[in-house]
Amino acid sequence: MGFKGSMYIWKDRKRFMGMPLSFTRYAMSEDRLFFSVGFFSIRDEELLLYRVRDMSVKRNLWQRLFKVGSIVINSTDKSTPQFTLKNIKHPMKIKELLHNNIEETKMKRRMRIGEMMTDVHDDDADFDDEIPDLN
Repeated sequence: MGFKGSMYIWKDRKRFMGMPLSFTRYAMSEDRLFFSVGFFSIRDEELLLYRVRDMSVKRNLWQRLFKVGSIVINSTDKSTPQFTLKNIKHPMKIKELLHNNIEETKMKRRMRIGEMMTDVHDDDADFDDEIPDLN
């Protein structure tokens, strides 16, 4: 994943006991969320921010002790319908940063009206459903 030299608003790693000792990396650009997992075999994914539907923050006792938390993201993306940014620093601040970029991206793409009209579970959201013949 080209984390180096690219324009990212935020970057972090999954943390263990508050330390970035994992091979899971996260980054956010103006309109996408990126994550890379692995050392020998690496899986890179990206999530378009306008597809995000809901977010929540979870912090158990262990996470609070090490000042980290997890952000659970639900989206309409087919390959990544739910994703968790695990054990990141400043989870509430990052959730707000995500929220602001998501809203800005949706406004740029004029997604506000369209998102209410399409069915999230509809695999065929291009409105070309077959119309029965009335004859």
